[in-house]
Order: sequence, then C-alpha cells, then structure tokens
Amino acid sequence: MAELATDEDLVVLTVPADGAYLSVLRTATAGLAARLHFTLDEIEDLRIAVDEACAMLLAGAPAGTELTCRFEVTQGTLTIAVSVPNTGQRLPGTETFAWMVLTALAGTVSSSVSDGYATIWLTKQRDGA
Repeated sequence: MAELATDEDLVVLTVPADGAYLSVLRTATAGLAARLHFTLDEIEDLRIAVDEACAMLLAGAPAGTELTCRFEVTQGTLTIAVSVPNTGQRLPGTETFAWMVLTALAGTVSSSVSDGYATIWLTKQRDGA
C-alpha cells in the first residue's frame, strides 16, 4: 500500500484558462486524494468541487491566460488553490448557492482577489485524520 504523505508535498499544475483542460485538474485531484486514502465519495466530492471552483474563475478569466492549480498534500489533508489572472471580476459571495455547494463538497472554502489574481481555496480533511 502507498505511503501517506508525512510532510507537505506540493504539486502545481498550470493549464490554459479553458474548460477543455479541466479534466486534467479533476484527474490530478482524484489521484492526490486517493494517495491520502480519501473514500471514493470524498474523492468524487473533491473532483466536483475543483470543477466548480474552476468554472467560477474561468467565467471572468481574460482570453489567452492560464489557470493555476496548486495542491498541498499533508497527512490527511488536501488543500487546493485555483487561480486565474483577474481583471476586476467579483467572486461569488459566501451566501450564494454556488458557495454553499463548494463548502458542502470540499469542507473549508475561501477566496481572495489580490495581486492581480482571483483565487479560490478548497481544504478537505480525510475523515478520521
């Protein structure tokens, strides 16, 4: 059986800011969550959460830019930060339905717009971790 991450591992993927590339990020999410021994339901929830977070950001991403997905893997926890260049887009409010869905799927969710980038963070802790 694969070893659990004991220290922080960092994986960063950069893809064109185009929905056609989201399958790459969903696959990476599933692989990293499986490495942490998340359940199949938790893995699927994270895949959907990453897809939704990316869709929110892509709606306002300038054409020809890149979407960056940063995965921090620690023992029992996966933190995902999805970022795109920002040209004044507003992120969904924490009271919106989309935000409630993200929170239900990923656990802890936050966002920011700073230094010219819009970012959504998703943090999921494995049950029992």
